[in-house]
Amino acid sequence: MTDDLRARVQSVLPGVRHDLEELVRIQSVSADPERLHEVERSAERTAALFAAEGVDVEIVRAYDGAPPAVIGEKRGPAGAPTVLLYAHHDVQPENDHADWDSAPWEPTERDGRLYGRGAADDKAGIMAHVGALRVFGDDLPVTVRLFIEGEEEVGSDTLVELLGKHQERLEADVIVIADSGNWDIGVPALTTSLRGLVRVDIEVRTLTHAVHSGMWGGLVPDALMTLSRVISTLHDDAGNVAIDGLHSGPAADVDYPEERLRAESGGAPGIEWIGTGSTVERLWTKPALSITGLDAPKVAGASNTLVPAAKARISLRIAPGDTTENALARLVEHLEAHVPWGATLTHEVVDTGEATQIDATGPAYDAARAAFSEAWDGTAPVDMGVGGSIPFIAEFLEAFPEASVLVTGVEDPDTRAHGANEGLHLAEFERVVLAEALLLRNLAG
Repeated sequence: MTDDLRARVQSVLPGVRHDLEELVRIQSVSADPERLHEVERSAERTAALFAAEGVDVEIVRAYDGAPPAVIGEKRGPAGAPTVLLYAHHDVQPENDHADWDSAPWEPTERDGRLYGRGAADDKAGIMAHVGALRVFGDDLPVTVRLFIEGEEEVGSDTLVELLGKHQERLEADVIVIADSGNWDIGVPALTTSLRGLVRVDIEVRTLTHAVHSGMWGGLVPDALMTLSRVISTLHDDAGNVAIDGLHSGPAADVDYPEERLRAESGGAPGIEWIGTGSTVERLWTKPALSITGLDAPKVAGASNTLVPAAKARISLRIAPGDTTENALARLVEHLEAHVPWGATLTHEVVDTGEATQIDATGPAYDAARAAFSEAWDGTAPVDMGVGGSIPFIAEFLEAFPEASVLVTGVEDPDTRAHGANEGLHLAEFERVVLAEALLLRNLAG
């Protein structure tokens, strides 16, 4: 039976790739108001692809003018399980075209990869679902439902409303979320944990207005120096986050070789890694804090002036098992306790997203692991954590508490999602399509 499915995947793959390339050519950048018509066009094309496979589809939105999502259903045999397939059709901005080795909106193959914005994240996720449906044709072994989102790359602001509005049409025994990746080329994975996110802008003020640094320096603290002192308290000497009350936990026993870590991270020659614990603990199950932006005068043109106020953006990744409510409270407590010299510190929350920990046990996960092992010729999947945040997964878990949620995807360590030269490894994509077809077969059993 597996050989038959493998042959069917190979037969549908050329058409699947053609349709993927057509999707990539649609510039569905949800963050760009001038390209929202492209997001609409992407939803229409996505709906048409599933309709061609016999899915009863509809484009829906939370309210007039909200981003478009595609939902649908294709019935399987009576009594068969129901499987909800998730992906998203919006993409990140391509940014500077000069950073790309080929045009970002023209899919281009090089050395076994298909390059283009969205070629992996997440239009390949859509096409993995389409490919699995094509493999079965009219002999679908389960009932399939769809939720293809159009605003994932801008925070899924209306997702909760959409899930509530269409809950009966989206309820399922198993939810397959195709928006993550695999451990390595040739090594599949199930994502079982993701860190959460708390982003906060802080401002430190020491003066009501700027003053001459020569006349007042040595007496009045400037805001940049004061902000630097605050920031320096956020890590200990080893680089661990030094905020009391944040959660940390153990990670899977997975080896992350030094040469691979340095190549994939882009670490500069000689740079030392921060923090303590295993590599994957530091990346997956411990908090991490970064300063991702500063508002301060530029060096070019700077005058001999004491800066009255300075601002920084703090990006705090929280470990699975923690909550955004706790993390925000502990962060603010720390900041207020460590601002020196009587300076005024204010904060504004930018956004938050809950961490996720999935109990990946039970029949659905057994079916998935068996499918992955078959598709990757006997290589068992890794239970993988992700250091980044996909907050909508926690929202699916809350909306459908009885469903088994499987988080997988098409990406590999060199996919470069969100960056220049985003690329899909084509041989791995074939295995992904086969694995999903095998999964649907296994779930029916």
